[in-house]
Amino acid sequence: MVPWCQDLATGGQEKGKHQTTPLKNLLIATRNRGKLAELTALLADVPFALVSLEQAGVKQDVNETGATLEENASLKAATYARLSGLQTLADDSGLEVDALGGDPGHLSSRWAGECATDAQRIAFLYKKLQNIPDKARTARFRCVIAIALPHGPVELHSGECQGMIIERPRGSFGFGYDPVF
Repeated sequence: MVPWCQDLATGGQEKGKHQTTPLKNLLIATRNRGKLAELTALLADVPFALVSLEQAGVKQDVNETGATLEENASLKAATYARLSGLQTLADDSGLEVDALGGDPGHLSSRWAGECATDAQRIAFLYKKLQNIPDKARTARFRCVIAIALPHGPVELHSGECQGMIIERPRGSFGFGYDPVF
């Protein structure tokens, strides 16, 4: 079990002691349906009842005002934990393209405009890369996960996947920039 899962599931109880408390809720703090489906599948085996913002009755949105993925993930996790009273998992993920100085980065979902669709984001990315040779289109997806308790600290975990921006979209299961990475 992932360390934060153990700590949250047992309420910090010593390992080996019998857990007598009922299954705890874990709020998955995203309104992005694709991301919610991915996280729900990834967390299917954790010892929590996974709860969406909608199920928790949380109507307020958190503006991602941070300058980094870490700041945005922390802001969302801490705010939604306070609003819901539940332990909360939030993330911020972004595509970082080397030839673009790391853009779109933490602005990935808003880089092409606040209301841009996935297709418009991809078109905007291709426009920015139009004079960049294929071999120079190195990139990475980075994800930062923040775990927060309603009145506790925020714990951060991150990972990345290296790759390239391909010349045209492919596949049928991705969302966001997935089809071109």
